[in-house]
Amino acid sequence: FFMHNVAVILAGGIGARVGGNLPKQLLPLADGKTILEHSVDAFEQAECIDEVCIVMHPDYIAEAEKMLQANGWTKMRHIIPGGKERWESSVNAIRLYQDKLESAQFANANILLHDAARPFVSQRIISDVCEALKENEAVVVAIPSTDTVYEMQNGCVARIPNRSTIMRAQTPQAFRLPLITKAYDIALNSENMQVTDDCGVVFNHIPTQPIHIVLGEEQNKKITFKEDI
Repeated sequence: FFMHNVAVILAGGIGARVGGNLPKQLLPLADGKTILEHSVDAFEQAECIDEVCIVMHPDYIAEAEKMLQANGWTKMRHIIPGGKERWESSVNAIRLYQDKLESAQFANANILLHDAARPFVSQRIISDVCEALKENEAVVVAIPSTDTVYEMQNGCVARIPNRSTIMRAQTPQAFRLPLITKAYDIALNSENMQVTDDCGVVFNHIPTQPIHIVLGEEQNKKITFKEDI
């Protein structure tokens, strides 16, 4: 059973919380490589990934193209513009591949949506997600919450959920292409579109769909603030 696994690196944001003039995904880490390069490298190296697509902030597509030249990535197929919101960037990528669903190569396509701001995703996580996609149509990565979580109302603690059932979401979030296409189609046509992430679109708009969880890692953290770099 052949599956075509597409990794989509979501780099459409401008990372306002990090500060500085550049989007955070273009900032270098200690080794001189940018956050985005680290994220792409991880999927470029993963055996189970067939192709990579970057969804880039429209103003910085040229930067991504320079990186492609400099790194000689062989799996990179597309660099496309992102939207104002994260979900719009996801939709842009999904639409691109949806148009290819007719071709035999993409009939069994999976799409792995990954935050560019998570540059330390491991080969183990990527491999486990690809493996899980053989049996599941929706796969997410999460880690158990080590902190107690409060649900808040009017500035006060309203509820304390049982910590053993709480997990913190990471990426990649991966789906069979027809499923995530359908979920977004329903969401975009609904009165109350609720979107936190791609998993949320499936969870809220195709509630009967099981979503399998692959265990993440602490090191697969998201770079959100300047201190994280």
